[in-house]
Amino acid sequence: MAHVFAFWESRAFYDSFMARSHDRLAAGQSGTYKDIQVKLFEYRFDVKTGFEPRFTDADVVRIAHCKVHEGRVEHFALMQQKVWNPAMAGSPGMLRGVFGEAPGNEFLVLSMWQSAAERGKYRAESAERLSLRADTEADVAALTGDVVDLDAHWTV
Repeated sequence: MAHVFAFWESRAFYDSFMARSHDRLAAGQSGTYKDIQVKLFEYRFDVKTGFEPRFTDADVVRIAHCKVHEGRVEHFALMQQKVWNPAMAGSPGMLRGVFGEAPGNEFLVLSMWQSAAERGKYRAESAERLSLRADTEADVAALTGDVVDLDAHWTV
């Protein structure tokens, strides 16, 4: 499995790429993958510090894809800012991250870490305690995620 992240300077640049170049590039990749899922998330706020899509100082990315219950979106976003962000920001080795929103009450939390060992210090017990404090179970209808080892050869 591969995760590909693309960061666009603006929606206008993304729309221009989709209109002018996407189909030609996609045709050249035909048959190189079995299944693909694409989601476009709009930037909502930073996790920890000013996000920049620079991967040279990170070895690991943690992604959490959340589907949030109707009527719980603003609470979920507020808890990300008030509970989860400060906890991640205080974790050794956590560099920066971004919180994005897609239509249909979907969110992506992407956090960048210096190493898997540093990411591993963010213990399950801490996450459970934070989840209770943020009332995450009431907010989140579905959660998927992954810890992705970055490959410098794939960084453009």
